[in-house]
Amino acid sequence: MKKEFCWSWMLFILVVACQEKEDYKIYLESSDPLVQANIKLTDVMVHDIFSPPVASRNYAYPAIAAFEVAAMADPEHFAPLMGQLNESEPLMMEEKEDVYLPLAAMAAYYKVGAQLVFSEKELLAHRDQLFERARKEGLSKRKLQASVNFGEKVGQHILEYASKDNYHQSRSFEKYTIKNDPSTWKPTPPAYMEGIEPHWNKIRPFALDSANQHLPTPPTPFEIIPESDFFREAEEVMEAVNNLTEEQSEIAYFWDCNPYKMNVKGHVMYAEKKITPGGHWMGIAGIASKAKELDWKDTSEALAFTSVFLFDGFIACWDEKYRSILIRPETYINLYMDEDWLPLLQTPPFPEYTSGHSVISTAAARALTDLFGEPLHIVDSTEVKYGLGIREFPSFNVAAEEAAISRFYGGIHYIPAIENGVEQGELVANHILGRIHTRRSVLASLEEEKK
Repeated sequence: MKKEFCWSWMLFILVVACQEKEDYKIYLESSDPLVQANIKLTDVMVHDIFSPPVASRNYAYPAIAAFEVAAMADPEHFAPLMGQLNESEPLMMEEKEDVYLPLAAMAAYYKVGAQLVFSEKELLAHRDQLFERARKEGLSKRKLQASVNFGEKVGQHILEYASKDNYHQSRSFEKYTIKNDPSTWKPTPPAYMEGIEPHWNKIRPFALDSANQHLPTPPTPFEIIPESDFFREAEEVMEAVNNLTEEQSEIAYFWDCNPYKMNVKGHVMYAEKKITPGGHWMGIAGIASKAKELDWKDTSEALAFTSVFLFDGFIACWDEKYRSILIRPETYINLYMDEDWLPLLQTPPFPEYTSGHSVISTAAARALTDLFGEPLHIVDSTEVKYGLGIREFPSFNVAAEEAAISRFYGGIHYIPAIENGVEQGELVANHILGRIHTRRSVLASLEEEKK
């Protein structure tokens, strides 16, 4: 009897030992892997220095790749973006045996992200650490490899889609030529950098019909006489910067997000690397996902949905910037009001109108509000690693309002660029909300309405 018991016990231990541990599911099915991958992508882009419009592209395609896998994991709940985005086709892929979709989503994310940055080894090293952790926590080598293969095939499909958005062709387009017109933008000190991405309106949007679909109200007509509206707008900027409160200065610095900031010490000039405005909002999307304890699928939706709004927001904004080509406050004030005046923040190297922060922050906030609702308490710690503190907001929309007005406090924009930029961001967001849907239930209800 004892002998039979002993054999039964040994058989039980052997069966348990042969079973695959599933500790890896705790981490991989949470929001953490995607949030951390997004943070790492931001770190790499800060190191590599990408312009705000290009950075929005670098965020979008990896996030879309991960979400496409999430849509495969829960097809009754999620509607894939491929097939909805401009010029996209649905991915015709069958899930294969042994594929673990949460890991496949990460493989897709890293596959795409690594192709869009310069320091791809940094991103791939981060990926390898995740894969190693999954193995240590019980994921079999067979499942790991099957999942990676599947995810990278999804990523390759997204890369092929990205390759047709006109980005690579735009790298050879001619640079912006400064115009001999007093009303137009001129490079500003200390680096006097050339105009960034003057042809960004040639990039294929995700949801907009065209880059100029939602044109803002034109800027105030340029004048230099003190009685003019334009002079008064510039004077308003100068007086605001000259009389900033501590809170207003803090707001301006918190939302600066200028990857081009150049510092000059004597004869030495060096760059201070910072996050882009789109990167700040992608960080907020990650913070909200963790705060709400979303799983990997809902987190992928939050990142992908937000990135689509940012991407199209930059296209619409940049289309207007290089149409109006409006002079910056710093240049105008130095020429016609006070030659020694300086803004609080360093003026970015592109035209003034409309305010990019206003457009893309409004668009991103509308996307996140659509997913998370409001009110939602947000503790924004995105800027901590760049030497700033945290700020708290009762909703995404309130955060967007602060981001918009921060450019006035910083001396970067006249008020119309901010107010009309917010309006432009709302138009872009409303268009996307009516055109792109990540939930099957929304698509089903729209189909019913059509009937």
